[in-house]
Amino acid sequence: MANYQQAVKMTNKSLILETIRTREPVSRAGLAQLLHLTKATVSSLVEELIAEKYCYQTGPGKSSGGRRPLMLQFNEKAGFAVSCDIGVNYIFTTLTDLRGTVIHELYRSFDTNDFTRTVMEIKVMIDDCLKHMPDSPFGLVGIGFGVPGLVTRNGTIVNTPNLDWHQSNLKDIFTDQYETPIIVENEANAGAYGEKIHGSAGTDESFIYISAGIGIGAGIVLDGKLIRGASGFSGEIGHTAIVEDGLKCRCGNSGCWEMYASEMALLSSSGSTLLPGDLEKLIEKAASDKTAEQAFERIGHYLGVGVTNIIHTFNPERIIIGNRLVKARAYLEPKVQEVVNERTLPALRENTEIIFNERYQYASIRGLAAFSVEHFLEKQFSSHASISV
Repeated sequence: MANYQQAVKMTNKSLILETIRTREPVSRAGLAQLLHLTKATVSSLVEELIAEKYCYQTGPGKSSGGRRPLMLQFNEKAGFAVSCDIGVNYIFTTLTDLRGTVIHELYRSFDTNDFTRTVMEIKVMIDDCLKHMPDSPFGLVGIGFGVPGLVTRNGTIVNTPNLDWHQSNLKDIFTDQYETPIIVENEANAGAYGEKIHGSAGTDESFIYISAGIGIGAGIVLDGKLIRGASGFSGEIGHTAIVEDGLKCRCGNSGCWEMYASEMALLSSSGSTLLPGDLEKLIEKAASDKTAEQAFERIGHYLGVGVTNIIHTFNPERIIIGNRLVKARAYLEPKVQEVVNERTLPALRENTEIIFNERYQYASIRGLAAFSVEHFLEKQFSSHASISV
């Protein structure tokens, strides 16, 4: 009986904190009304949460007739998360608070094909972030990694088509070094979750995040839920074939979408050696070079073809295009919109908004931070898992 009562208490405590986190500022009376709990229960558990530094009390809010209530807010400075978005030609690492606000960030152009060198560089960047971490009750609550490849639900990297990684056990390597929970996720899934929690999705419940970099991946959110698939591999849409007997892809297939609509496709068609910074040089060149401008238009055309297929398959409210190709938005967007308008069934097209996220670099980072924070909070109140109220 005592165990049951403790579990119910932890359930209610978790619900109260989550409601403070998502509805702040909120009063004790407001919490009692929202959660259908007694005011005495709410007051008691709120006092514990304040004492444990999960939340804090602010000034009085608006009165509904009596004394103005004291408001509660989530303590975003109670701990911090490190997130690392690993691209094929860059590494982006940030330190965020529990609300996802970036405290410190490092972006480096880097050839991540060599796994050992990449791990060494990531460690340098993480250590730099930790030097900027303020004192807090819970310290570092987790480290999240976004990877361009197939990642299982438990964080095992199965395949990285655009990187020659072997035995890429990021989770084990960094758990040993930092003794904190490590989350490894497909970067497009992380990007979709970041857009859902903090980004361009707004109130949309069904949207697709397209990560258009060296390769192409997609994060799928339907009816408010991130769709991972049976093994966690959903969203490998860059490897759907759009050209029969087309260009050979590193995945082993031919005619894959990313062979025609990615940063890799753009740079390959222009004769580039796929070095960091080449995209920026080509964008600059397109301003005065018709051939370079036409290269972007071809990429925009094929990007539009794939987007059309996505609209017909998922009927989303919004498609968010992110990652490095967003830098070329001025050249790509007109062609994408043209192709989608021409090829999409009108009933589906009119209900789908297509946007290029200008703050694309933060999508995966924010998603990874959210995963770390949610994992941390779930772990703090894990004893309530099997109890319903």
